[in-house]
Amino acid sequence: MSKKTRGLFAAKKIAKRRSKFKWAKKDFVKRALRLKEKFDPLGGASQAKGLVVEKVQLEAKQPNSAMRKCAKVQLTRNGRIVTAFLPGDGATKFVDEHDEVVIESIGGKMGRSMGDIPGVRFKVIKVNEQSLEALRLGKIEKARK
Repeated sequence: MSKKTRGLFAAKKIAKRRSKFKWAKKDFVKRALRLKEKFDPLGGASQAKGLVVEKVQLEAKQPNSAMRKCAKVQLTRNGRIVTAFLPGDGATKFVDEHDEVVIESIGGKMGRSMGDIPGVRFKVIKVNEQSLEALRLGKIEKARK
């Protein structure tokens, strides 16, 4: 038999117990203490603008041996520098230093990095207000600044 309170005036005690045990759940603690907004470089937003500081190549994790093309991006909203993946074949040709890019989360487990790229949590989706995918497929040409 459970030790749950029963009876006419039990509701207050049950509610108190529930609110106490909520803090054992990781998702609740993250939401209640607003940890996503505090520690996420995007500040809880889904996308952010930034300027490309430099283009880099990162080595993939074992057992792969590829060089993944990435860009260091300085965010305009808070000045933080994050590494963003350049998805697709030849995407690195369309991104130059000092270009304005829009980045979004890659969507790995628990908001972390995905696949074999260590420590990279974001990907580039737009370059100078133009879709990187459309540029890559040749549907549009890169605009002059």
